[in-house]
Amino acid sequence: MRYASRNTDYLPKAFYNIKADLPSPPKPPLHPGTKEPIKPEDLEVIFPKGFIRQEGVTAREVPIPGPVLEAYSVFRPTPLVEATALRKHLDTPARIFYKYEGVGPVGSHKTNTAIMQAYLAAEEGVTTLATETGAGQWGSALAYAGSRFGIETKVFMVRSSFRQKPGRRVLIEMFGGTVLESPSPTTEAGRKFFEKDPEHPGSLGIAISEAVELTVKNPGIKYALGSVLDSVLMHQTVIGLEAEKQMEEMGAVPDTVIGCVGGGSNFAGLAFPFVRHNLGGSRRTRFIAVEPDACPSLTRGELRYDFGDSVGMTPLLYMHTLGMEFVPPPLHAGGLRYHGMAPLVSHLTAMGIVEPRAIDQKTVFDAAVLFMKTEGILPAPESSHAIAVAIDEALKAKAEGKERVILFNLSGHGFLDISAYNGKAGSF
Repeated sequence: MRYASRNTDYLPKAFYNIKADLPSPPKPPLHPGTKEPIKPEDLEVIFPKGFIRQEGVTAREVPIPGPVLEAYSVFRPTPLVEATALRKHLDTPARIFYKYEGVGPVGSHKTNTAIMQAYLAAEEGVTTLATETGAGQWGSALAYAGSRFGIETKVFMVRSSFRQKPGRRVLIEMFGGTVLESPSPTTEAGRKFFEKDPEHPGSLGIAISEAVELTVKNPGIKYALGSVLDSVLMHQTVIGLEAEKQMEEMGAVPDTVIGCVGGGSNFAGLAFPFVRHNLGGSRRTRFIAVEPDACPSLTRGELRYDFGDSVGMTPLLYMHTLGMEFVPPPLHAGGLRYHGMAPLVSHLTAMGIVEPRAIDQKTVFDAAVLFMKTEGILPAPESSHAIAVAIDEALKAKAEGKERVILFNLSGHGFLDISAYNGKAGSF
């Protein structure tokens, strides 16, 4: 392994807003009732006002508040590592780099936006944030951020992950959060599914419906979302902004950037600061967004307006979607089970800048085990989708005899997903 330095100067002082550089904007969110472009005031029943303002920001750089920078400095900048052992094992001319977000307080990239959202809520006097979580990375990140800024968190966790990944539930509760299996009998949205099947595996769409309903019915509660929305993706650009400086230190410029995608936040966080060079015409970097073939919104979904939840309470978003009713199988990569894709990632895919790719779960776990054996890090199942494609691209470079520079986002560690690896240690 070769590491870039974790120079504190590499921590950016502002987020990068890709909307400032797009030749044309994505289609706007629509009001769920009127189907007209939604107004900021329409969102105030759901989100803190500070968050709403960030959704509409058009500036290229958005300053990061001092208390947020202080919270980031506990674990940022995160490591950029050259995977020399993996390269040697593959016998490839490609150089492989990864940005490791697993060093954060809860082991994933989700803390980046959780801290910012909790700060904005606290500044407004919000005392409780409601949310959903798939595999639990987002729920635990928001619970951590809430504990730091004095905010209570209520988390609806997709039932299949609640049972597959008890460690995440424990982590949320350790930070003072409350966790409910979703679908639950505590909301009207949840009861529609729970009463038909108390063992319903759940989906992120259903969990979102429950969290939004709780918010709408309780004026003291606001909602926080861990992916999909423009400002959430913007908060994650600290990853790519750091990576760009660290790659320069390592004397390399990536020609291929890879990330796993569920809602799109970790991919966007790494990729968007590099995408701006393509938009400006100075580079022709490839960007590969990897999703599970069991939930293939980018590769087999439709690009159209759809609700972000399963009941129809949220604004309509123009995105690649499998449909609000889609219930994915309980695959281990619980963070990648969302029916839709971030509008900005969908927009870049439609422009031909982002290449979507779907892969199967066995390929993912084979790649994860190989990565652990060579690089010594157990990756999250979600992140392992990016690893699998990075390996594939490195092997293509070997077959073609070409030198390549590949960068991917290792968006989280897999220590709390260890049960998913049971029986897979010898599979590669």
